[in-house]
Amino acid sequence: WNFIAKSSSPKLPLHPVVSSVETEIRIKRIIEKLDQLIPPRPFTHISTTTSAAHSTATILHPRDTYCRGDQLDILLEARDHFGHRKEYGGDFLRARMSSPALKAGASGKVTDFNNGTYLVSFTLFWEGWVSLSIRLIHPSEGVSALWRARNQGYDRVIFTGQFASGSSHVDTDCALVLNSSAELCEYLDAQDQEAFYCVRPQHLPCAALTHMHSRSTAVSYLSRQEWRLFERSNVGVEIMENNAINVSKCNGKNVPMKKKCKFGMASTIPGGHVWKETWNPVSCSLAPIKMKECLRGKFIYLMGDSTIRQWMEYFKNSISTLKSVDLHESGKLQHQLAVDVDENIHIQWQKHGYPLIGSLTYSVKEIEYIARVIDRTGGGKNTVIVISLGQHFRPFPIGVFIRRTLNVHKAIQRLLLRSPDTMVIIKAENIRELHSDVERFSDFHGYVQYLAIKDIFQDLNVGLIDAWDLTIAYGTNNVHPSQSVVRNQVSILLNYIC
Repeated sequence: WNFIAKSSSPKLPLHPVVSSVETEIRIKRIIEKLDQLIPPRPFTHISTTTSAAHSTATILHPRDTYCRGDQLDILLEARDHFGHRKEYGGDFLRARMSSPALKAGASGKVTDFNNGTYLVSFTLFWEGWVSLSIRLIHPSEGVSALWRARNQGYDRVIFTGQFASGSSHVDTDCALVLNSSAELCEYLDAQDQEAFYCVRPQHLPCAALTHMHSRSTAVSYLSRQEWRLFERSNVGVEIMENNAINVSKCNGKNVPMKKKCKFGMASTIPGGHVWKETWNPVSCSLAPIKMKECLRGKFIYLMGDSTIRQWMEYFKNSISTLKSVDLHESGKLQHQLAVDVDENIHIQWQKHGYPLIGSLTYSVKEIEYIARVIDRTGGGKNTVIVISLGQHFRPFPIGVFIRRTLNVHKAIQRLLLRSPDTMVIIKAENIRELHSDVERFSDFHGYVQYLAIKDIFQDLNVGLIDAWDLTIAYGTNNVHPSQSVVRNQVSILLNYIC
């Protein structure tokens, strides 16, 4: 066990354990910054909220012919269902351009003037017919409601812990915060003071916890009126209907040569575009890399959720000499290790610590926080660490995610002090399904975490793989995107390494 498992006297309610004063101050500052971005927007009737159908999108300086490389600007005026101009911003918008026949796509940059108007900018990366899309994912009133609801409680998801008792087992409720008068088991990470709790089963020690699964509860912190904003027909509604433009090469302008992508390059918005299912970054070019040669002699540690486990599967499918090692665990979230002995390649994936949402039962006998894994990693020039956090944190107050991210940040800081030539990469979240369980899993929650993670890691020498921008460009709307998307994410990693 990497936790101190102990029973605690009944408390009502039980709050997350307080960590260092410095961490608490940083959490408070980041939340205050986010609160300013997402002010309360109470509404008396759905008709006064932003309407995609009534909002207008106008191409500025329209032309008959557009040239590749140009910037196209669109002025968006948000209006309510009565057609009245909105006087404040905060709508959660997604801008994307695409050419399905070319398997091409890119995100657009949205600038919010906080007065009901927005500037949406597209870089015209390729030639041909290009469709323009601006979707209202959630109106500002819905954004405000989701933000308030998210930070109100921990009980939208309940965990069931399985305690071993000989050949049988006993199930009890577990959570980040448990409002219970029963005796509790506290699973405490002593260094970072992060804790997870289970109701202690009678006559069994806390250390007998072996497995876990979760389910969504009926709890909601949204009012009946607020819920109307999240009905399927009101989520991700298109504002720009039937808008396509023709982009030409113009003047025979050649695209300037770009340097090869390297670790530590600054990211831009948009970060690049997909063309013929291949990612093309704005500021650099991705070279074709022979995976096996690149990974020779390397230790690759993949840590986090199932979106980075997809990388593990991709590596195993791409290198035929990579052999899986049976670590005698079971279930979808089992620790994975694959080795090529001749080439001295080691790749491993392990899940992050609580909270870990899953309806299928998974083992927690060896569960540990990413910060602890980093602390016991020696590092060095042949060590690459890739971390992906986010999807499992969306249903909980933002402080849980920020605390975890700050603790990972501190662990990376310690690692880079003792082994400065270790390569550490943060993979941002993928966008996911638009209509699945909005209160718990909306991409708005993911976007807030994306902003937080970029803010927290900006002072460290770590690489960022901007999966958020890449999956918008692809238009995946799937938490587990296709192999093509995974291939492009891994291609960025290989360019960083070699």
